[in-house]
Amino acid sequence: LFPYTTLFRSDTSGTTDVGNIVTTSSGGGNRGIGRLLAAPYGWSAGEQWTALEKLWTRESGWNNKAENPSSGAYGIPQALPPTKMPFAAQKAGGSSAVAQITWGLAYIRNRYGSPITAWAHETSHGWY
Repeated sequence: LFPYTTLFRSDTSGTTDVGNIVTTSSGGGNRGIGRLLAAPYGWSAGEQWTALEKLWTRESGWNNKAENPSSGAYGIPQALPPTKMPFAAQKAGGSSAVAQITWGLAYIRNRYGSPITAWAHETSHGWY
């Protein structure tokens, strides 16, 4: 999907090497990955980034292992069903934050056009 995905390597310890940046499954590290992956869309700064940051903070706290016990939605973007995402993004596939964010950004672009529009839908309907 992105030419940058070859920069990312994951291992089973829960760390992801993003170029020279090593992150864990923490929300802060995942936000950094999100900002890098949002850049090709033009969403890594300003109002678009603010909307995306609010959206995924509300949905999952940027936790790539977040699971909604009621609906079964999973990961940073809270995909429902989680099998919409690539296997690497799913629980059984290792819960890759990179894979989840990559999928989530494409989902937002295809369904809403931008994080601002997705956030507006979230605030008016309680979901996106």
